[in-house]
Amino acid sequence: MEEFDLGIVGGGPAGYTAALHAASIGQKVVLFEKDEIGGVCLNKGCIPTKAILHSSEIYKQIKNSEELGISVTDVKLDYKKVVLRKNQIIEKLRKGIELALKNVGVTVVKSEATISTNNEISANNETYNCKKIICATGSSPRVIKGLEFDGKFLISSDDILNLEELPKSILIVGSGAIGLEWARIMSNFGVNTTVVELAPHLLPLADVEVSKRIERIFKTAKIPFYTNTSVKNIEGKQVTLSNDSVLNVDKILVATGRTPNLKQEKIDGVEYLGDVAGEIQLAHFAIKQALESVENIPFRKDFTPSVIYGTPEIAWVGKREQDLGAGSYQKSVTLISSLGKAHCDNETDGFIKILSQEDRIAGVHIVSKEASALLQQVLIAMQNDISVTKLKEVCFAHPTYSEGIFEGLFKLN
Repeated sequence: MEEFDLGIVGGGPAGYTAALHAASIGQKVVLFEKDEIGGVCLNKGCIPTKAILHSSEIYKQIKNSEELGISVTDVKLDYKKVVLRKNQIIEKLRKGIELALKNVGVTVVKSEATISTNNEISANNETYNCKKIICATGSSPRVIKGLEFDGKFLISSDDILNLEELPKSILIVGSGAIGLEWARIMSNFGVNTTVVELAPHLLPLADVEVSKRIERIFKTAKIPFYTNTSVKNIEGKQVTLSNDSVLNVDKILVATGRTPNLKQEKIDGVEYLGDVAGEIQLAHFAIKQALESVENIPFRKDFTPSVIYGTPEIAWVGKREQDLGAGSYQKSVTLISSLGKAHCDNETDGFIKILSQEDRIAGVHIVSKEASALLQQVLIAMQNDISVTKLKEVCFAHPTYSEGIFEGLFKLN
């Protein structure tokens, strides 16, 4: 029986991060992965979706470039090449992670593994003894009764990545990150796209002003959506909604969340990290969990940023306005259309909303180009308890989107 300091089941962001960092500080590590290193994020989630999203945005920009003084004729879309590029990106990044694991001496076992006890893992009819075990087996698309995946008409976020041709029309059930990003992708490519959301607003986890702005953006983009609505019945390719609207679509993407890949009862003494832990199902949250576990680097779970990609980006961290009591906070909203850089980029939609309490930033909600990068500036201040008063002393470059944060600090009241 081979012995290790650390055994990890699952090679996604939590698993490979834990493996790399444990090995770098001298631990003997074994990592088990039954599919591909990189997990959902690299192979079936974040990375492939963003690669396709980028292609869709370039396509849309080219088709609408005349107002920028650029005329382009005979614009053609070859979706097979879009998918090929996506696959090449995945392969390149995966090889990078695999090489990094090899270079620090991690033993990688390409096999399904079973955690037998808090010190033993079984795989390929062998037993591996480990002083510590991490389970990081990720998650899978959630199955909804009546909307079970068939891989052809009713598809998951895994299935949609494998399409070789775009449908002419698609219904997207759910308006979280997956639903909104694929709605943008499909719409950008010219697919007739409709979104159905059971909650009262799109992106229900966001600040309500963000949700309302996204709804306005979707209306402008002519992406029909229904809130407070579910799928009532499906006959062939005809879909009847709970509001009695009838749609005929080529595909239905069911994007209603993900379910932890936990095939056995949790074992005391085993750490569960990433999506399988059933907390925040985000790759960067999983990475921070791994760093906390292996190198004891703490982090604030309540300061985990959320980002929805596309144009404009949507990003937030901290408290939402609907979570705060009346009169207990200060608020500022800076319109992106007030920023010179936004006009130069032809990206004027959105706002930067800052919420503060007792001279500290309590929450930030951004709809803007570069929102994901803007958010980190404020998050660093929040993490380090830097006051609003002190932040006003910082010199922000011009012209930038960051100026919107600077302006917002002075509007707090």
